[in-house]
Amino acid sequence: MQALIGRIETAIQRDVGRGMAPVFQATHGGLFAAASSLAACPAPRIGLITGFFVPGGNPPAAETDGPAGAALMARGFARAGLSCRVATDTVCQSACRVALHTAGAGEIPIDAAAPGETLGALVERWREEGIDWVIAIERCGPGADGHPRNMRGTDMSADAASLEQLFEAGPWRTIAIGDGGNEIGMGCVPRPLITQHVPLGGQIGCVVPTDFLIVAGVSHWGAYALLAALAVLRPDWSRAIRATMDPRLDRSVVEAMVRDGPAVDGVTLRREATIDGLEMDVHRGVMETVRAIAFEERPQPN
Repeated sequence: MQALIGRIETAIQRDVGRGMAPVFQATHGGLFAAASSLAACPAPRIGLITGFFVPGGNPPAAETDGPAGAALMARGFARAGLSCRVATDTVCQSACRVALHTAGAGEIPIDAAAPGETLGALVERWREEGIDWVIAIERCGPGADGHPRNMRGTDMSADAASLEQLFEAGPWRTIAIGDGGNEIGMGCVPRPLITQHVPLGGQIGCVVPTDFLIVAGVSHWGAYALLAALAVLRPDWSRAIRATMDPRLDRSVVEAMVRDGPAVDGVTLRREATIDGLEMDVHRGVMETVRAIAFEERPQPN
């Protein structure tokens, strides 16, 4: 199983132009470590943290990457009988709600926090709910100067709640999924790999660590990989997860986010049904490759 999950991880570690190849090499094996630890918990109660606001978007809105993958995970977890909830920024709440509703996980509660808001009450709520695993996907986190930044080096403090405080508050264990060095969890990566290979890495590199880190070419692919690995390791969850890993559902979630969220592509800054500048047919190909490895399926032609 470890070798099979390693193949899944290789399928999602495709550099899309961010200089992440050395980071892939340094973090390979993170998928199996994360999935096997989560799968060992009989009935985990999961908190998902996501949302990356794009102030330069047209219009300014949540990024498509992050909430879409969180929605797929939330649906898969809920259909497998697991308790789940989502935390995001107030400015990303609408996009997250649309993503969850379109994925068929509209019953999942969302906890939204505003920039500058004290998070003590939210931390206590998650503790009272018995959350024991927290997964952050494509969530900006503070760099060495204490400020979260996007890939362009823009300080996001005015638009981002300090959800890294929730991530680190415990007693839960943590998994982080990222693709560019500026996301929660990247504090696990040796800093020279970020500063030397990632554009603006010294400025944007997040210093918040995690128990388990999954690095992908696109964070959205990390959601595919984690779901697939859990399906391999937990046969009792496999049917629910397999049904969730549907390219048509994936496309519908992103299209609905763009239309109704609203949401924008974080790379192109446009309100279009793409993720990181890549058409949904590209993401479909990655999902089908991951499915083929996990479920021994033959990928379908485009």
